[in-house]
Amino acid sequence: PSHHQPAIQFPTSPLAPSGEPPHLSPAKQQRPMAPKAEKKPAAAEKTPAAEKTTAGKKPKAEKRPPKSKEGGADKKKKKAKKSVETYKIYIFKVLKQVHPDIGISSKAMSIMNSFINDIFEKLAGESAKLARYNKKPTITSREIQTSVRLVLPGELAKHAVSEGTKAVTKFTSS
Repeated sequence: PSHHQPAIQFPTSPLAPSGEPPHLSPAKQQRPMAPKAEKKPAAAEKTPAAEKTTAGKKPKAEKRPPKSKEGGADKKKKKAKKSVETYKIYIFKVLKQVHPDIGISSKAMSIMNSFINDIFEKLAGESAKLARYNKKPTITSREIQTSVRLVLPGELAKHAVSEGTKAVTKFTSS
């Protein structure tokens, strides 16, 4: 018991005068926010002064690049630049090969993209199982071919195997 009391008293005594632990004290939760609120108006006071001296938005833009070097705005820019990898352009290319005069809605394109992701996951999972079952550390075209035969139905599997074999042959010959 004596070991538990100092552990509780040390964190709570300087932080919460009420004696409550900091995570339970609503006064403690508001205290860190108050200095932040004080800092923001102080920054806001500085920006109107900068706006008075020059055009206004330009000094703000000049102040942000040093912050971005610290990592704040660069991460936002990176998040904006990050694009999710999709199969949309490839779906569109195949559509134009098969039916040059037909388009596709964005919702249908999204469904097709989800469909390809789903099939990919099923084939990859089956290939991994096959490799594990055969105690092989590598997924080769043989595991992919077998997983295609297991996952895809009938005629679709035959066409997929022939297209896959053709692609592997083209890749190895070049």
